[in-house]
Amino acid sequence: MNKTSRRAFLTGTTLLLGGAIFAVLRTSGYRAPIRKSALVTLSAWQYAVVSSVAQRIAAPDREGDRSIPSVEEVDVVGFIDSYMAQMPPAMRRDLLRFFAYIEHVAPLRIGLATRFSRLLANDQDRVLASIESANEGLLRGGFEGAKSLVFMGYYRDPRTWKMLRYDGPIVGRPQNGWWQ
Repeated sequence: MNKTSRRAFLTGTTLLLGGAIFAVLRTSGYRAPIRKSALVTLSAWQYAVVSSVAQRIAAPDREGDRSIPSVEEVDVVGFIDSYMAQMPPAMRRDLLRFFAYIEHVAPLRIGLATRFSRLLANDQDRVLASIESANEGLLRGGFEGAKSLVFMGYYRDPRTWKMLRYDGPIVGRPQNGWWQ
């Protein structure tokens, strides 16, 4: 092995090991979720990120409003986890990468030096707003996709319908209207 190839080998090995150590450190320290059913797609750290994103996207207008069910009560992340399991593998991979971007890179882009899931609510809102208004169409599209998943998971629960003044689907209702 000549000097140049040895140096390239050592550099490559160092970068590979450094990247692996960085990945382990950045994805450690997450508590596994307490759920009735097991996760299908998400790991513990991904669950924490998706939960944090969902809590900010579907945040009540008034903090502490108990008349509206929380993201946890409706199990939005459980819905997203199950929904992702049915996605084509490439789409699921891209969505998981987007959630990794939100957790690790997006806060850095606005000057915050910690993970998204560890930020205070107002800082999480700033991170999400920066993604929503990013110049890169791919980031805006990722945000819109994540927002759609959160709302699909949240508003599927009948307890959330009253705030929309929605009284439920017509299908299955008693047939005592004018259309009989």
